[in-house]
This record gives sequence, C-alpha cells and structure tokens, in this order.
Amino acid sequence: MMNDLEMDFISLLDDDGTEYQFEILDVINEDGRKFYALSPVIDDENQVIEDSGEYYIMEEIIEEGDDSPMLVDLEDEKLLDHLAEIFEAHFDEMFEYDEDESEE
Repeated sequence: MMNDLEMDFISLLDDDGTEYQFEILDVINEDGRKFYALSPVIDDENQVIEDSGEYYIMEEIIEEGDDSPMLVDLEDEKLLDHLAEIFEAHFDEMFEYDEDESEE
C-alpha cells in the first residue's frame, strides 16, 4: 500500500514572487468548488517548530482564458469554518484508519 504513504506537495508564489512549499493534506469539492488543506514545508532543519495542527485552507480558481489554476485565500469566515469541519472529519477518519491498521 505505497499510495497511502506518498505525500503530494505544491509550490506557491506570493505577491512578491517568493516561493513556498506546502504538503497537500486533503482536497475536497464543495458546491462545485475545489478546496485544499495545506501544511507548510519547513526546509531549515535547525528551525524548531511546535506542531499546533494548523493548516491553510485555499480555493482553486481557474480564471477565464487561463488554463493554469491558482490557489487563493478565503475571506468568508463562515465558509472557512464549514470547510474546516469537513477537513477535520477527514483527518479524524484518516487517523482512525491508521490506528486500526497499526493494531493488526
């Protein structure tokens, strides 16, 4: 079951052209829209980070006449809360599944 262990990564550029790496934790489709849960990838081994379980939720947008999708921040707090509930339920299912597998 190698597919369960593979991680997907994405590079994003901010408005200043700075590139950041993210791990794609999950992707959901909701009301015809596509949303990503992303966790930043830290390249500096000397940087100590406490994992608070925080992640970013972004929406995939494809502008008319452009085939390249963009990921954008969400500003609708109600939508963010709704999506966070869905992502958290998915994370709980994934964690529960992993625990069941390791007990066998």
